[in-house]
Amino acid sequence: MHITILANRLTMPNLPTVTAFLEEQHIQVVETESLPVVKTLADVRCAQRWHLQSHSADLESIAWSDLGLADDVDINFQHQSDAISDIKLAVFDMDSTLIQCEVIDELATRAGVGDRVAAITERAMRGELDFNQSLSERLSLLRGLEADTALQIAKNLPYTDGARELMTTLRALGVKTVIISGGFSLFAEYVAAELAMDEYFANSLEVSDGRLTGVAIPPIVNAEYKEAKLREIAALMGISMRQTLAIGDGANDLKMLNAAGIGIAFRAKPVVRSQARYQLSMVGLDGALYFLGNRSS
Repeated sequence: MHITILANRLTMPNLPTVTAFLEEQHIQVVETESLPVVKTLADVRCAQRWHLQSHSADLESIAWSDLGLADDVDINFQHQSDAISDIKLAVFDMDSTLIQCEVIDELATRAGVGDRVAAITERAMRGELDFNQSLSERLSLLRGLEADTALQIAKNLPYTDGARELMTTLRALGVKTVIISGGFSLFAEYVAAELAMDEYFANSLEVSDGRLTGVAIPPIVNAEYKEAKLREIAALMGISMRQTLAIGDGANDLKMLNAAGIGIAFRAKPVVRSQARYQLSMVGLDGALYFLGNRSS
C-alpha cells in the first residue's frame, strides 16, 4: 500500500510528524519518494509517494483530520496492484470536470435566470435534490431560449487545466476515453471533438422552431444511467470493472466513481469527496496520472 500526497510546498506535511503519527497506529513508512510534478502542479507544488506497511492497522481508515493537515492537501491511498497497464477505459463527467463551468448555468445566464438556475444546480451537485427533478426545474426556466445560443457558448468553453495533457497521455496508452454527462449533448459533442475523445453520452434538449422547449429527451443521464453506461461500455469492450477509471465532481457521479476500478472525485463537493475512494483538489486533471502509475504527462 502507498499514499500519494499532493500539496503546496508550504503545506506539504512534515515527514517526521506524519511518521510519528503513523507509528502510533502501528503503521511503518517503508520508503518515501518525491515524484516529478505534472504540468498543472507548476513550481509551487509538491508530489510525494510514501510506501506503507502494517500487519494490523486498516490503512484506509486513518483519521488524517487528527493530524491537523491543511485543507489544500490531497492524500490518497492506493494498492500496489493498481497500475496504468490495467486501465483500458476512462470515463468523465463534463461540467466542472472537463470544463470549468456548468453549461446549464451558462444557458441560464443568457436567458436572464442565471441566479435561479445556479442555486438549483448547486443544491443538486451537493446531493440535496433529486437530479431528474432538479434538471426538469432548471430546464423549464430556459423555455424559449434560442438554440443557437448553445453553439455560441460551446465555442468558448473554458477547459479544465490538465484536461488536454491527460487525454494526450491516455490516447498514447490506448485507453478509450468517454464523456458520460448530465449536461447536454451539443456541448458534449463539442468537448469530445476538441479533446479528441472517443465517445460521449449526455442529455438531449428538445428544440422547436429554433428555440428550447424546456424539456430533455429521455433517457435522462442521471446517477443510475452513468453507472449503467460505464458497465455497459466495459462489457462491450470485454474488460473488467477493475480496468476502468472514472472522474467526476457531483453527487450524481458517485455511483459511477464507486463502480470504477479507480474513481476520482475531482475538485468535488464535500459530500462527494467523503464517499469517493480517491480525490484530487490541488491539481488539474493531469494529476490523475499519479493514480495510474504514471509519473508525468
